[in-house]
Amino acid sequence: MRAFVEREDPSVKEVDDFMIRRFLRARELDIEKASTLFQKYLSWRRSFIPNGFIAPSEIPNELAQNKFFMQGADKQNRPVVVVFGAKHKPYKGSFEEFKRFVVYTLERICAIMPAGEEKFVSIADLEGWGYSNSDIRGYLAALSILQNFGFRLQAMYVGWQSLSVYCLPESISFPLNFLQIIFVENKKLKSTLLEDIDESQLPDVYGGKLSLVPIQDD
Repeated sequence: MRAFVEREDPSVKEVDDFMIRRFLRARELDIEKASTLFQKYLSWRRSFIPNGFIAPSEIPNELAQNKFFMQGADKQNRPVVVVFGAKHKPYKGSFEEFKRFVVYTLERICAIMPAGEEKFVSIADLEGWGYSNSDIRGYLAALSILQNFGFRLQAMYVGWQSLSVYCLPESISFPLNFLQIIFVENKKLKSTLLEDIDESQLPDVYGGKLSLVPIQDD
């Protein structure tokens, strides 16, 4: 597959064995299907990120919401990111700007991954989340972009209040084909996170020792 990629697009410099493996896994080790998927990724990247990166100046409204933070690592040395759902204001910016913001955050996360690591984990904090923050189109776009990056999200911890409209039990976990989603009631969030994240690496808002750092300031 590496030979196929280099033959089709020799300008690609980001390709490594781990990236090739991710696309092969996504197509159950079928080389032709994985190559087709990878070519689609390259085509998308060339059209959506013509300069090779997203600059902060391209996403001012999204960054101003101060909703995405990154610091620390879990016990498997995977980066930890925190997203505050209540800070997402879809009416404050354009849909294209939001998509650029998703790419920007994923690029920042991938840049700090230690050598040999392919995944990161996320804490999705839904405290205060309401109708004005709901953005189905945005969520679907984020999932699509995440797929383009080879589904590098390993697990998502979703904190929710006991009176949440979701009416979930205190804790529930279920796997999708590309990540594990763990819903946890807020009062049990710290203890659940500490199972996988050391206190020294846990954000202080959840009882840990690290201060939250906006992704643009990391």
